[in-house]
Amino acid sequence: MRYLPLTAALLATTTLALPVSAETVRWARAGDALTLDPHAQNEGPTSTLSHQIYEPLLLRTHSGDFEGALATSWEPSADDPNVWTFQLREGVTFHGGEAFTAEDVVFSIQRAQSENSGYKELLNSIVEVRAVDDTTVEFVTDGPNPILPSNLTNLMMMDSGWAEANGVTDVQNYDEGESTYATQNANGTGAYTLVSREPDVRTVLDANPDYWGGELDVTRIEFTPIQNAATRVAALLSGEVDFIQDVPVQDLQRVADTDGLNLKTTAQNRVIFLGMNVGDDDLTTDDVDGANPLANPQVREAMDLAIDRNAIQRVVMRDQSDPTGMIAPPFVNGWTEEMDTVTEADVDGATALLAEAGYPDGFSIRLDCPNDRYINDEAICQAVTSMLGRIGITVNLDAKTKAQHFPLITGGETDFYLLGWGVPTFDSEYIFNFLVHSKTEDRGSWNGTRYSNADLDAKIVSLASETDLDARNATIGEIWDVVQAERLYLPLHNQVLNWGYGNGVDAEVSVEDQPKFKYFSVSR
Repeated sequence: MRYLPLTAALLATTTLALPVSAETVRWARAGDALTLDPHAQNEGPTSTLSHQIYEPLLLRTHSGDFEGALATSWEPSADDPNVWTFQLREGVTFHGGEAFTAEDVVFSIQRAQSENSGYKELLNSIVEVRAVDDTTVEFVTDGPNPILPSNLTNLMMMDSGWAEANGVTDVQNYDEGESTYATQNANGTGAYTLVSREPDVRTVLDANPDYWGGELDVTRIEFTPIQNAATRVAALLSGEVDFIQDVPVQDLQRVADTDGLNLKTTAQNRVIFLGMNVGDDDLTTDDVDGANPLANPQVREAMDLAIDRNAIQRVVMRDQSDPTGMIAPPFVNGWTEEMDTVTEADVDGATALLAEAGYPDGFSIRLDCPNDRYINDEAICQAVTSMLGRIGITVNLDAKTKAQHFPLITGGETDFYLLGWGVPTFDSEYIFNFLVHSKTEDRGSWNGTRYSNADLDAKIVSLASETDLDARNATIGEIWDVVQAERLYLPLHNQVLNWGYGNGVDAEVSVEDQPKFKYFSVSR
């Protein structure tokens, strides 16, 4: 990835900096967390806010390495290959003063395995969780699971007594619009406690005075979602906020050149792609009656050829992206340079393929797109709309907030959509479980393609218990071969992260775009 000099757009602002204590960090990003229920939505900004309040057994550092959180050690049992043993950190309390014990781990895992949980795909190999004593937990899996710890880095621990007392032993049904005590209130073990919460407006957190991790440089967090890119960067430039995650690509140079501000960049463990309904007999958002053009492999190939990923990189992303040929970032086990080969745009070839497929005059279809989740998400969709138009596919773009967009995918209400996918386990199994496996009770929850392949499903399930890593990687390769050949998704690019800092705030950029403020430093 080359980071080229950018011409910053002029952005005038008269916003005055607000008074702030030396320990407060005012944080802004494009979108808010969807909920405070830590098991309801497996979604980046939601997990990021959860990480400040709740904690998993272990987590990943900014570079992607494992680090103990509520667990101090974890290893497979010497006596039973189907058992992982975790030793828990002693002396930890929840914000309400309750002691953290193994029973809370058992409760949290079982809660996260339930139907409404966004994390159930990560836990489907676990058949039992046992509290051996207050500080020892055993995970029993359906066959040896060599990567179980990787599946737990965003799985937050809740206090079982607090959940029972407040009627939130069940996970919020987010897709049905349910609101519970846990969606607006929280009781974790994390570095920060919840002070106030106004969704999409402002969330305030204070440092946990009894935090097991010691003193914190940041003692208050004031989080404000700012969807508009110009407004967001203006807030950083004026001193109204101290840290933003989504520095607009057109303003990178301006931020970097401004005294008192700092810009840090890294490749993200996230890929941006287009999903298509390839499984239904007919579509509801196109103008083709009685047929599904996206079910035709030639149509999908034509769409692939029509998209100029290098132009999106150059014009839309200002060189702040890495065009890709697969829906796995280079961080992920199973990624190969060969599969990552970028499709070169070929409008003439795409037009010919579309005609061969029986659509010489093209067709129209709706493209569903978020406008507050990924870097330049709506602009990417606008570019795709134009590119597909060159081969006769009329795209009707419908951009919405992520809170409206995501249920279209999980609820099977979209035929063509933009999605981004991070891989916190750094392993292809995570991608397959959520995006490729047939939609079942415990897998395929984000498979908006409606694709179903029994042989492929069996191979995906086998990954959770294959301890021969060479054999496991061979199976991963076989699955990718099918995914690539079928063109289930149209990869666009891997995201590049640009974090902006001001007012003496500093931290390393997380490859998962997941700031953990307990690691931030403040020098004022």
